[in-house]
Amino acid sequence: MKIYLMTDMEGVAGIQDSETWCRPPSEPGMGRYYEVGKRLLTEEVNAAVAGFFEAGAAEIVVADGHGAGGIDPLLLDERVRLLRGWPTGWPLELDVSFHAVAWAGQHAKAGTPYAHLAHTQSFRYVDQSINGLSVGEFGQFALCAGEMGIPAIFCSGDEAFCYEARTLAPEIVTVAVKRGLTPGTGEDLDTAAYARRNLAAEHLHPAAARRLIRAGARQALGALRANGPEGLLVRLEPPFERVTRFRGATAGEPQTLDRAQHALSVAAVLNEPFRPAPV
Repeated sequence: MKIYLMTDMEGVAGIQDSETWCRPPSEPGMGRYYEVGKRLLTEEVNAAVAGFFEAGAAEIVVADGHGAGGIDPLLLDERVRLLRGWPTGWPLELDVSFHAVAWAGQHAKAGTPYAHLAHTQSFRYVDQSINGLSVGEFGQFALCAGEMGIPAIFCSGDEAFCYEARTLAPEIVTVAVKRGLTPGTGEDLDTAAYARRNLAAEHLHPAAARRLIRAGARQALGALRANGPEGLLVRLEPPFERVTRFRGATAGEPQTLDRAQHALSVAAVLNEPFRPAPV
């Protein structure tokens, strides 16, 4: 079986904030622990990869889904191929040759209570929906996969994200490696304030998180092989409408709203350019 493993950084055990852990030190005042963060993510990815191969995977493509880059290629399991960059946009080089999609290090969507570092694409988003269904980064890619008949089988990240994933794909295997501690949505905050909001979390030790991820990945692929994709396909019916609400960049700046439509493809509506207008 061939698996596409999407990765992100903010959902990894031990990652504390965006500025010092998830952004490169080339940016002023950023990136003090960036290399440590890349190592933590890569080892969680390796744990998932090990579990999938133990359950019978034949081929795994690891997609580096963190904007600044989150994978350390020197530490990555040598059995996989590493995908960086998506020149044609959604569905992010996914095609029907894959039998399943999975996630490691994923965070919850923007505005999720008790989530750690929750956002959608960037801290600027208040919410994004497709046909009225609120989706974050997980949901967008799961919908692209579902459009091709590809099941979403496994994910790891914070506890609130795991709940989000099970809401969309009820039979997906989830592993929570930390638990956010901040209540509320932060909907009324500007971008800068929201980026500083969801920093508190209770983390598993990285070694414990990796053991759970390895076991979860093994369980997930085993369940797919035994039971098929029932409860793992995330689908909506066309036509598609994308609605996105953005925060103001600074205090006092109003929110803006964007709408886009496409008759046939959820991937295509996600690729439509943004034209935000005042709410």
